[in-house]
Amino acid sequence: MVTLEEVPDIVSKMTLEEKARIVVGVGMPGMFGNPPPRVPGAAGETHPIERLGIPSAVLADGPAGLRINPRRENDDKTYHATAFPVETMLASTWNREILEAVGRCLGEEVREYGVDILLAPAMNIHRNPLCGRNFEYYSEDPLLTGEMAAAFVKGVQSQGVGTCLKHFAANEQETNRHLIDTLVSERALREIYLKGFEIAVRKSKPWTVMSAYNKLNGQHCSQNEWLLTKVLRDDWGFEGFVMTDWFAKDDPVEMMRAGNDMIMPGKAYQIDPKRKDEVEAIINAVKEGRLDEEILIRNVKNILRILVNSPSFKGYKYSNKPDLDAHARVAYEAGVEGVILLKNNGALPVGRDARIALFGTGQIETIKGGTGSGDTHPRYVISILDGMRERRLRVDEELAEAHAKYLAEIRSTNEYRIEKTVFGEIFKPVPQDFLSEEEIGRFAERNDVAIILISRISGEGYDRRPEKGDFYLSDDEIRLIERVSKAFHGRGKKVVAILNIGSPIEVVSWRSMVDSILLTWQAGQETGRIVADIVSGERNPSGKLPTSFPMDYSDVPSWSFPGEPKDNPQRVAYDEGIYVGYRYYDTFGVEPAYEFGFGLSYTSFEYRNLKVETLDNRVVVSFEVVNAGSLPGKEVAQIYVRAPKGRLDKPFQELKEFHKTRLLNPGEKEKITVELGFNSLASYDGEKWVVEKGEYEVRVGSSSRDIRLIGRFTISQ
Repeated sequence: MVTLEEVPDIVSKMTLEEKARIVVGVGMPGMFGNPPPRVPGAAGETHPIERLGIPSAVLADGPAGLRINPRRENDDKTYHATAFPVETMLASTWNREILEAVGRCLGEEVREYGVDILLAPAMNIHRNPLCGRNFEYYSEDPLLTGEMAAAFVKGVQSQGVGTCLKHFAANEQETNRHLIDTLVSERALREIYLKGFEIAVRKSKPWTVMSAYNKLNGQHCSQNEWLLTKVLRDDWGFEGFVMTDWFAKDDPVEMMRAGNDMIMPGKAYQIDPKRKDEVEAIINAVKEGRLDEEILIRNVKNILRILVNSPSFKGYKYSNKPDLDAHARVAYEAGVEGVILLKNNGALPVGRDARIALFGTGQIETIKGGTGSGDTHPRYVISILDGMRERRLRVDEELAEAHAKYLAEIRSTNEYRIEKTVFGEIFKPVPQDFLSEEEIGRFAERNDVAIILISRISGEGYDRRPEKGDFYLSDDEIRLIERVSKAFHGRGKKVVAILNIGSPIEVVSWRSMVDSILLTWQAGQETGRIVADIVSGERNPSGKLPTSFPMDYSDVPSWSFPGEPKDNPQRVAYDEGIYVGYRYYDTFGVEPAYEFGFGLSYTSFEYRNLKVETLDNRVVVSFEVVNAGSLPGKEVAQIYVRAPKGRLDKPFQELKEFHKTRLLNPGEKEKITVELGFNSLASYDGEKWVVEKGEYEVRVGSSSRDIRLIGRFTISQ
């Protein structure tokens, strides 16, 4: 077994070819004639060097759960992994503790299934609601992104395995992701698109970072020395190793120079005849003097200093038996805390005795998460219908059967058959208005409340569209809402909409037709149980939006998405600069449908006794949150700061800290104290970080637009 102290000596004994193999993966395991994978379904492996006692290490996908094959050839056993809520839903908890708990569970599964490094968390910013992988990312805000990621990384790595922050950096779209040139100012990079990565690197020390496919200001991220060495290592102190995204291009020698230590998955020429063998290219470059061997040695050492800590290098005997039952309980808790109540005119909770009419095929085809490398293979997925049945809610079974029959018939047709792609199965949306007004009226007569399911799925390799059936509801979805609302409201009964989606959709045109809107995101394998318990009032929603819901797509500031020219984008300009999400809406007076940080509860909270003190180079903010309602609940208190007018333009306000309370009973209060370092108030002026003098406003509240307490402090120089 190689130890950390032995790394320099081991590297000195390596041949040039062995060094080149260490910095290149083995190719896609089990494909193109490559050896079968040690862990079937894992994304990649590193090269072993047996004569020096260096084993291979295994890497696998997994923002929402470890992604490995659940079945293996000639093996009756199963190897399922837990499907946790998607990252956007995890961020909606605003709860560092639950993120760390999810990380611990995932880390155990990684270790016990023989994997060394989890290719997660994904940390790109919700620049535009149409990014196909937004469900895999946390937030539009870099502080929330960084804090959630840091907690997750701490949890995973507490189990003796590694994590990989991705995709570094400015990879906010899927359209032409391999070649798009992202044009963005250094200020916007430093304050928005890199800040979350910086927080996670400094606070949780991840083992690895994955460079992104795209170009950044004209240079591939994997070949960008400023990004990978100057910023990541020199400025932030990163001590792990950097790997490419899978099959990233284009010059392995430039990657080595830039500080991209490992090229994954290796053997790219096997899928692209124009590409050369990376190992051979690196060997030739050293021999020909185009690559200094000291750079190669540096990269090899970066890799081995991390891998010596991995289970494979330590000879760990994994069990293939993680505690999936315990992890399911954590997945449930995380999902419950991530559900967001967007609207409630007395329709929720419905209570256990209410007779419920469920409309929409999403009650059966419940979406656990998105497609692609963020997909998972759990033991089960509890649909919303089955979750309500399991919790003994009074669901109209005749209506449920009508949906099941309709789905079976329409899915058997070629037009609506389930589509299998390289990134997983895609359920083509089917028309939702298959019931007549008379049939809906009959169900309205005998039920107390209607619940309408609206579902969306997206994933790796494609972006969403600003069209009906995607960002906007389809005509058949609108007709369903109109018919159900007319029938139930005409009889004095309530209507609830449940959004089983991965990122925002338009809600303004139809929300007046329903009494309540529950945003359940994509909650993984426990979705049905989570929804049932929130609907019935067994649990109180406490999630808050990590991303803004715009009134209309035309209000979104990232008008350049997904780039120019429109038919085949080659470049995308981040012309909005630092004004992303709420920073734009708040600064320029644009009203969102639901603002960043928004989320209702079945109870109510009051904020009291704000105190703001400056001590040395920090600000201490304290206040109380009181449960002023009649039910137990949790509140997310958000602390924003409004900067004085100075020489740099600043957003109206920026999130600087947050705290989720414990479960507060009616009348109970919690005192919250947070510290803000002066450096957290800094802006980047193009050369350095600057904290401007003047009076700052501390804004404490329940959302970015529901500010309850305001205090002030002054920085004199």
